[in-house]
Amino acid sequence: MPMMKPTLVEDKCFDPQDCLEELQTFVRSAAGAGTPVHEVERGLWHRLLQLGYQLQGQFFALVGDGDQGETVTLAEGQVVRRLPTLHRRPYQSVFGPFELDRVVYGTREGQQIEFVPLDSRLGLPAGKFSYLLQDWDQALVVETPYQQVNHVLSRILGLEQSVASLEQMTHTLAAAVDDFRATQPSAPVAEAAQVIVLSGDGKGVPLRKPATAPPIRTHEHQRGPKPDRKKMALVGAVYQIEPYPRTPHQVVEALFHDPAATVPVRATGPRPVPQHKRLRASLNRLEGTTPVRAAEEIFPWLVAEAQQRDPEQQRPWVVVMDGQPALWEEVNHALGNTPRVEILDLLHATSYLWEAVHLFHPAGSDLALKLMKLLVLGLLSGVGAALIPWLIDQAESIGLTGSQRERLDQISQYFHHNQARLHYDQYLAAGYPIASGVIEGACRHVIKDRLERTGMHWTVPGAQALLQLRCVALNGDWEAFLKYYIDQEGKRLYPHAHWVEQAEWPLLKAA
Repeated sequence: MPMMKPTLVEDKCFDPQDCLEELQTFVRSAAGAGTPVHEVERGLWHRLLQLGYQLQGQFFALVGDGDQGETVTLAEGQVVRRLPTLHRRPYQSVFGPFELDRVVYGTREGQQIEFVPLDSRLGLPAGKFSYLLQDWDQALVVETPYQQVNHVLSRILGLEQSVASLEQMTHTLAAAVDDFRATQPSAPVAEAAQVIVLSGDGKGVPLRKPATAPPIRTHEHQRGPKPDRKKMALVGAVYQIEPYPRTPHQVVEALFHDPAATVPVRATGPRPVPQHKRLRASLNRLEGTTPVRAAEEIFPWLVAEAQQRDPEQQRPWVVVMDGQPALWEEVNHALGNTPRVEILDLLHATSYLWEAVHLFHPAGSDLALKLMKLLVLGLLSGVGAALIPWLIDQAESIGLTGSQRERLDQISQYFHHNQARLHYDQYLAAGYPIASGVIEGACRHVIKDRLERTGMHWTVPGAQALLQLRCVALNGDWEAFLKYYIDQEGKRLYPHAHWVEQAEWPLLKAA
């Protein structure tokens, strides 16, 4: 779409009625010619974009250049003078690009501009991109790679944006997320029977290779994880949920049920849905020169959320996570002596059990499946960490190798360290969640589905900015956040808005 200056009202080349008649002529012609509907739809869309561009240009022409006389006295008593030349600024709308010539006020040309009436009246953004375009850009960016966003909007709107401009927009919006979060109402207080659930987990974000790194080092052969290739992002999730009591046998049946089997799993009633779920994600990083630890953001935030939902701590607080000692240390630090129920995620526990079983029987064998069912039933029935010592006793009779015995001892230590979090019989009876599916899904959805696509690499600030906005969107706060961002930027940019509201703004007249 070509660059065009706003159309003036007295410019007879634009008449909305003529445009509408041209649209009707196009539709009648297409109907008579048997034009395929998709071509009609595309033709209508392009014409409507052109009409929108002309109408927005007419709007700019009607409001004029913001001239408020030779001098303006601002609210503080400061007198500023109209500078002799109009100042031009670009404005990129969803309909196309404009250049706005405005009257500006200050002390003299070349000095700081003190007041731009038109900008204030129209609430123009700090940059050239309209707020609506920023909204659409970033709503796509939180789900889709930057280049793909550019490609999609180019096809829809006929405009081109650089990846750099989209990335900068992400950084700018993300800088407002923390302040926005502080303004949001607390989640409703949990109902009497509900459980407060807190969870945290980490997921690696692939980092961009530093510009100073020698290219040849990328080909260096190295076994195992590559240092500095990923940085761990920490995701926290908090929600409240109705209890869902089950028996160990019901859980075993559900875990091992063959989807192709004709006999359904016995019903345990409708599974309750998490209520008022909120997510937050953070990377260890520097903000300016200040180090920021992700754990010091996420875990205190989880505690604050729980306190808002249960101010008097009358409901159970349940913490469900995998067995990473560092995560549990952070929980202990954040919660201190606060009463809570700590649960080792069952699916992480069963992954270790599968590994132990395969030391005895081949993967996929009937014997392995039978032993695994027995072990899981024992775990859910309250046997807990005693399972692995029992397996170690069995190892004596079948003669495991030294390396197999060593791995079995390591698995035993895992369960031993988490033995206080293995009372699954009690958790099931109380109806507590015993698997961290919510946080696992959050890590996958927040991080992997967007930041770990093929070929993606990130700077830490870039990844953190996108995580901020992605959590806003996933929490269902996108519309509220954009309104907050626009309101706050308007207050910052236009401190003389009250003066502007009281000024006279005669519309330009048609000739």
